[in-house]
Amino acid sequence: MGDELDAPEPSRWNKGMAGEYAPTLQDSIDLTYNIMADFRAALGRNKPFVIQRSNHTDRIQTYIRKYAPAFGSLDTLKIEELLGYHSLNIQYLHKFKELLPGWVMAHGDEGRSIQTPGSTAMSLAKKLGKSVVCGHTHKLGLQHETTGLYGKNKTIYGMEVGHLMDMKQASYLTSGVANWQQGIGILVEKNRKVIPYTVPIIDGDIKLP
Repeated sequence: MGDELDAPEPSRWNKGMAGEYAPTLQDSIDLTYNIMADFRAALGRNKPFVIQRSNHTDRIQTYIRKYAPAFGSLDTLKIEELLGYHSLNIQYLHKFKELLPGWVMAHGDEGRSIQTPGSTAMSLAKKLGKSVVCGHTHKLGLQHETTGLYGKNKTIYGMEVGHLMDMKQASYLTSGVANWQQGIGILVEKNRKVIPYTVPIIDGDIKLP
């Protein structure tokens, strides 16, 4: 769902501050590549592996566009090249994708961010008229809405997949508190019908349905 790379160095929050000049971005890119390589190895070489664009990975291209536009045409500076996704056979999406029948893959920053888990995805789902799975909010939640009459109904879902962060590393949370939940989302397709599951990770343990 995106945000696999934090990239705080070129963010607008660091503009003109020490963090903008920190020599750490390449190390973060290398670490991200290694983590994605582990996921690819677990999945197998030829199975589909799709990653959605995100506001964090967008930071690099936004920075180039604003402050170094002469480099904007260089293919080697495109995010999928920087992260080595072609070599890992990973498809990097720059916009919405209908991932499964009736289900759209988004990042979650394309609309309004809402505090209640699942609500950001549900808001996007209502706009698109299709179920939405997204990240961005760091929340784990599943919502649904049904419309129709006399049994001729349509249900759309909004699913947010939580996060896999080490919260101890989130030094920017000055209070140490955030309404975030570790977890993963699973979509199971059978006969063009899709069943969504949200799976919490509690104290490092995960139990699949």
